[in-house]
Amino acid sequence: MFRIRREMIEAFAWEATKRFEDRMLARLRQSYAVRCETWREVGTREAIRYGIQRASSYGIVAERDVCKYLDLMFAFGRDFDRDPGHPWAGRILADPATADPTARTNRLYDAAMASLRRAAGARGGGGS
Repeated sequence: MFRIRREMIEAFAWEATKRFEDRMLARLRQSYAVRCETWREVGTREAIRYGIQRASSYGIVAERDVCKYLDLMFAFGRDFDRDPGHPWAGRILADPATADPTARTNRLYDAAMASLRRAAGARGGGGS
């Protein structure tokens, strides 16, 4: 009988996490080039790991959802979920009415886009 030891499972999980981190690093370098250049690879990877942990604390663990969370974290700040300047984030993440993590992530993303539109409108950058 073939048995998978706990060490093997941990190694598989670490490898999957590392591949996700590598993909996110490449993606975030495209979207947030200046920030990633300033933080260098070590700092950007640390921010990605931090974001993964923060997302997980809200039950957000699906790769696509974590990716969205990281995008929002890079756009709005490391602790946007606790920032009084973005009260919508904390409210959505703590809302027990939205138990499904993907639904919660989608609500969070929609609220973030609405916040950006409001900020652009307030600056007179509403577009055509």
